[in-house]
Amino acid sequence: MKMLSRAEADEIRLAAISRVTIIGSLINVALAALKAGVGFFSGSTALVADGLHSLSDLATDAIVLVGARFWTRPADDGHPNGHAKIESLATLFVALALAFVSVELLRSSVAKIGATLDGDGEPLRRSALFFALGVAALSVVVKETLYRATVSVGRRTRSTAVVANAWHHRSDALSSIPTALAIAGVLAFGPNFAFLDPVGAIVVAFMILKTAFEIARPTVATLCDASADEQIVDAVRQIALENAAIQFPHKIRTRPLGGSLYAAHLHVRVDPETTVRDAHRLSHELAAEIRARVPAVVETTIHVEPFEERRDDASTRLEPSAKR
Repeated sequence: MKMLSRAEADEIRLAAISRVTIIGSLINVALAALKAGVGFFSGSTALVADGLHSLSDLATDAIVLVGARFWTRPADDGHPNGHAKIESLATLFVALALAFVSVELLRSSVAKIGATLDGDGEPLRRSALFFALGVAALSVVVKETLYRATVSVGRRTRSTAVVANAWHHRSDALSSIPTALAIAGVLAFGPNFAFLDPVGAIVVAFMILKTAFEIARPTVATLCDASADEQIVDAVRQIALENAAIQFPHKIRTRPLGGSLYAAHLHVRVDPETTVRDAHRLSHELAAEIRARVPAVVETTIHVEPFEERRDDASTRLEPSAKR
C-alpha cells in the first residue's frame, strides 16, 4: 500500500472537511428557514429562536470552510512548522461561539419565564402547533444525524475544528428538545404549561456551556504548547525500544503543531562504533516508523548519541524517568 505524502494527505483531509461542512451549511439554511417560518406562523417564539440558533451555525461552518484552506497548507519559509495552529484558533472560535449561544439562550430563557408567568407571552395558534411540534422533532433528528456524520469526519481527519463544529450541530439538536417538549406540553395541557420551554432551555444552555468549555480547554493547551498526553509519549518510546540497534530512548519531548498534530523530539544512543552513515540511516528509519504508527505525530527529530557503558547502565534500555 502506497504511503501518501503529507501534502496528499492534507488534500484528502481538506476535501472531506469541505464536503461535510458544505452539506451541514445547506441543512442549516433549510432548517433555519423552516423553523423561523413555522414558528412565526404558529406564534411559537421558542421555535423562532431555535431557527436563529440554526442560522448561527452558518458562522462556524464558514470559519471551518475558510480556515481549512489555510491550516492544510504546507510549511513555507515564513511558517516552517506549517499552518496547523490556524485550526486551533478556528476551534477556539467555535468554542467561543458555543459559549455565546449558551449565554444568550440562558438570558432569553430567564426573561421568558417571567413573561410566561405574567401572562405576557405571545399568543399561540393551537392549530399550527402540531406542525411546529413536527418541525422541532425533525430538527432534533436531522441535527443529531449531522452531528454524527460531522464528528466522524472530524475524528477520521484528526480535525479538532470539525469535531467542535459537530458539537455545535449537537447543541442545536439539544436546544430543539425543550422547544418540542414545550409545544407538546401546551398541546396536551394547555397554555399554562408554556413555562416548560424556558425552563428546559436553561438546562440546555448549561449543557452547551459545558461543551464549549470542554472544547476550549485542550485547544488553549495546544496554543500554549502543552505536550501530548502520556499515551503518545509512551508509544514513541516503545517504538524506539523495539529497534535492537537503538539504546536508551530519552529526553522525549512533544510539541503541538495545531489541531491534534504533534512534533516529537527524542535522544537515542547507539553503539559508538556505528558509522555516521549508519547512524543517519537508523534515525531516519526510526522517524519514519514513529510517523507511520503514531498518526498524531507528523514531524520527528532524532538526536543520536554514542552509548558508553562506563556512563550508562547497560542492563536497561529504558529511560529511567518518564519525564516528557
